Amino acid sequence: MDLKGKTVSFLGDSITEGACVSDIKNNRYDNVVMRELGLGKVNNYGISGTRISHQFTPSEKARHDLNFCGRCFDMDPTSDVIVVFGGTNDYGHGDAPLGNIDDQDRKTFCGSVNYLIGKIRELYPSAVLVMMTPAHRVGDTLAPEEKKIKCGITGQPLKDYVDAEVAICRKNNIPVLNMYEELGIDPNRPDDCEKYTGDGLHFNDAGHNVIGKLLASFLRKL
Repeated sequence: MDLKGKTVSFLGDSITEGACVSDIKNNRYDNVVMRELGLGKVNNYGISGTRISHQFTPSEKARHDLNFCGRCFDMDPTSDVIVVFGGTNDYGHGDAPLGNIDDQDRKTFCGSVNYLIGKIRELYPSAVLVMMTPAHRVGDTLAPEEKKIKCGITGQPLKDYVDAEVAICRKNNIPVLNMYEELGIDPNRPDDCEKYTGDGLHFNDAGHNVIGKLLASFLRKL
């Protein structure tokens, strides 16, 4: 897909917002994609701490409850491509159960992903929708009970969220970049954590450059 001069909007959480990036203009992943593909405009709709799915018990920080499903209504209607990168906060501190890939309401994570896909298609029918799964983060391989002790809430491993997003996207014919499998960065490896992240979750400038170049390559092939 030739996106030279086109508009791409990015809906996401703190990673998309640019936490731990020192030079956002040059190194945040959306701006890397802009440079790599010669985009005309990028819109960044990243908000730290937010989830794809609804939170049943209000968070201590109200901003964290501005979920993707509610925010998708307010994006640039001229977007040629909409990229959604989320799910890590649903795993980390969301209280919606995972559910199954056929769920159609927002009571589960899977239902919220289905809702989000349907709503974006409805609101932006001329845009190409692309999904990005969560990437590895420190502790994502914790056993369910250990994860509940450290993170609380569902205790589901991160890979379950990744696999659910992939399955739902394939069911709906949505291009999906499996960051968990394809990024090649795993903060559970000390060298990767130091080189590519600021805290084991948020990617630094080097990490965002890897993400941006991988996503640019993915978009070229669509």
